[in-house]
Amino acid sequence: MDRRPDPPSLAGAPGLADPALDLRVDAGDDAARMRSAWRRTLALLSLALAAAVLLGFAIGQPWPALAAVALGMLAWHYWRLRRVLDGLTGRRHREPARGDGAWDELDRLLHRNQAEMRARRRRLLGMLRAYRAAAAALPDAVVVVDRNTQRMLWFNRAATGLLGLQHPRDLGAPVAERLQHLPVARWMASGRNAEPILDAPSPVDGRLRLNLRLIPYSDEYWLLVARDVSKLLHLEQMRRDFVANVSHELRTPLTVVHGYLDMLDPDDFPEWRPMLAEMQKQSQRMTQLVEDLLALSRLESRDSLPEETVAMASVLATLRREAEACSKGQHRIEGRDLAGCDLLGSGRELHSAFSNLVTNAVRHTPPGGRITIEFSRDADGGAVLAVHDTGPGVPPEHIPRLTERFYRVSSSRSRESGGTGLGLSIVKHVLGLHQARLSVHSTVGQGSVFACHFGRERVHPRHDQDVGGTTP
Repeated sequence: MDRRPDPPSLAGAPGLADPALDLRVDAGDDAARMRSAWRRTLALLSLALAAAVLLGFAIGQPWPALAAVALGMLAWHYWRLRRVLDGLTGRRHREPARGDGAWDELDRLLHRNQAEMRARRRRLLGMLRAYRAAAAALPDAVVVVDRNTQRMLWFNRAATGLLGLQHPRDLGAPVAERLQHLPVARWMASGRNAEPILDAPSPVDGRLRLNLRLIPYSDEYWLLVARDVSKLLHLEQMRRDFVANVSHELRTPLTVVHGYLDMLDPDDFPEWRPMLAEMQKQSQRMTQLVEDLLALSRLESRDSLPEETVAMASVLATLRREAEACSKGQHRIEGRDLAGCDLLGSGRELHSAFSNLVTNAVRHTPPGGRITIEFSRDADGGAVLAVHDTGPGVPPEHIPRLTERFYRVSSSRSRESGGTGLGLSIVKHVLGLHQARLSVHSTVGQGSVFACHFGRERVHPRHDQDVGGTTP
């Protein structure tokens, strides 16, 4: 298995493993030594001044002698200050002073702090080189973008092969200008709300398919990450073709089996009645499974659907009749048309998605429960078709996976209800082709709400009916 090396840790960064660079000293010891050195320096200065006064009285010139010693001390302090400044500004390494005075202790402290700063800088430079080398070696294209100007500040080697960027020509250039063949201008304008672009052609080679992600990692910088997903998409297409071909091949023998089973009259074979009933049930289930697989394959192979104005009043009425037929009088079915508008889209596919939600609600709601089909407007000007039920509900850990193929919260319950495990996958793909989304809210023991959210661009005014009302 191809396993990339782990990113370098702090312990492995250059300079961090050298014990000679660990020069940290307790601050309390520093203060104590400085106080001791300061006292020794004051004592020496006081002793020198006292000696100058005594010498001056001995020669009869106390003030000139005191002035001369004071000037000498001033010159000495100036020389020590100049030495400290040269040590701070000089580039050459030097040995610290070896005395025990205040200037010597100050010189040692400055020398040690300089050594610590050099060691810290070496560590930071080593870490920076290590991380830049790791980023440059990534197989994914990585581009650092300035958030305000949307200009490229840095990119790795993979950006040249996948995005066609050239160093240093494209450094500082606007991203949208250099990547004109990709839909990045409006995409980057979304900032933190930018959804990943799952499939886009590479500007270098149209046969390469890229997955683009925009990752804001600070207030000023973004990461534009492009990954080559050509092989994954090819494998996905192979899977779709395989499923479609197998489903087509299964349809004919299932039709033959189902036809022969219909020709067998259970009254002619009383002892086979239970077996014939079970065989018919399972053949119908297999037929429905094949039809769902074919429908899902058809949806996955399409990028768009033919659009028309879908009369939602008639759709809601049809959904209610289907729910009542599936329920067989065991549930209370209610329809509410509160939106007073229609939708733009494929009427056949939308009806298929809504019907899946309604059928699931009936199947998973115990007898005596209530199913409500509600079509309403949302605060953003869009529309929402929601199916409420009073079933057992879905535990929170299962909700993110409900739209996966064949995923079942409870396999025994789904099998008993006759579901194929593909209904919500079909709903997800139909809504995706309509730039809509599915939301699920559920409380265990109280019921669930499956809602289809459509943007305002999908809303079409309804002129032949009043706003609001209830589906008859």
